[in-house]
Amino acid sequence: MRAMILESLADIKTHPTPLKLTQHPEPTLTEGEVLLRVTRCGVCHTELDEIEGRTPPPHLPVILGHQVVGVIEQIADVRERRLRGTRRRRAKRLTPKIGQRVGVAWIASACGTCQHCLSGNENLCSEFKATGRDINGGYAEYMKVRADFVYPIPDSISDSEAAPLLCAGAVGYRALKLTNLRDGQTLGLMGFGGSNHIVLKTAKHKFPNSPILVFSRNPQEREFALSLGAAWAGAIDQNPPSALDAVIDATPVWGPVYEALKFLSPGGRLVVNAIRKEESDKEVLLKLDYPSQLWMEKEIKSVANVTRADVREFLGLAAEANIKPEFQEYELAEANRALLEMKQGKIRGAKVLHIQ
Repeated sequence: MRAMILESLADIKTHPTPLKLTQHPEPTLTEGEVLLRVTRCGVCHTELDEIEGRTPPPHLPVILGHQVVGVIEQIADVRERRLRGTRRRRAKRLTPKIGQRVGVAWIASACGTCQHCLSGNENLCSEFKATGRDINGGYAEYMKVRADFVYPIPDSISDSEAAPLLCAGAVGYRALKLTNLRDGQTLGLMGFGGSNHIVLKTAKHKFPNSPILVFSRNPQEREFALSLGAAWAGAIDQNPPSALDAVIDATPVWGPVYEALKFLSPGGRLVVNAIRKEESDKEVLLKLDYPSQLWMEKEIKSVANVTRADVREFLGLAAEANIKPEFQEYELAEANRALLEMKQGKIRGAKVLHIQ
């Protein structure tokens, strides 16, 4: 099969082609796994973090990609896995079928028995394994994954629309839940790329009376946000027209955290939706002013991965509310170009690889 392989870590600015197109053996299944013929795979900023060494190190060589849409072509022996604990009765089971269209997200597996898994917070499991980091992902024509970590794709959502929903959409949905926002309160979005543009659409559906204010360094992204219904759009350090009850920061740098804390209302919450922050500008946090940026019970909370429930819930919501991402498509062999454009800030919505 064709696959884009990451063999070593690199700075994509100086090494703009870190992925190598190669012929790779098709996966061999073990018990409980399914084989997918991949049709689409989203391109995520987390892949830049993996390539440049800001995440826990991937098992090299590795096939990246964790927003995967494909068709089940083969099924190994799948024995029913029962969730233990209080959430057992609410667990939704998938009986995989040949020819079924499914998605794979960042979460590839978790232990299923620790306190986090039993309480529904499997994203915090110490044995959490990530697609495209700990197992081979979707920058390839085929991939294998545990059968209990795939999700049926609603019929109303196309393959290309579904791919960004599996991470950018699902983790944005988790971030939005963590804000504790109530309808009518003001939401700020720091950065307006693959995730926050879906958050805006989701928030407008769930909180129709909440003004959504967007902060971006890129004038084109600000115009894009206004076209999608943002009440206001300005630069990262620009004073908004009103204080913010909650903020979701989806940028890879520290500056927006510093600015967001200044704009928060008393009791407001900043949710940082990023797996890592770049080190180059971390000194900005040393300038934090406690009275104006942290006092009055302001909160900072991080988002760590997603659970299967997040993905299932969001796919259902997206189908119900017709929430679909804006996206640009690339061929599999163009994965390096898509990643470099993301690094350069050339983003309008999401980026998706057309595999088959």
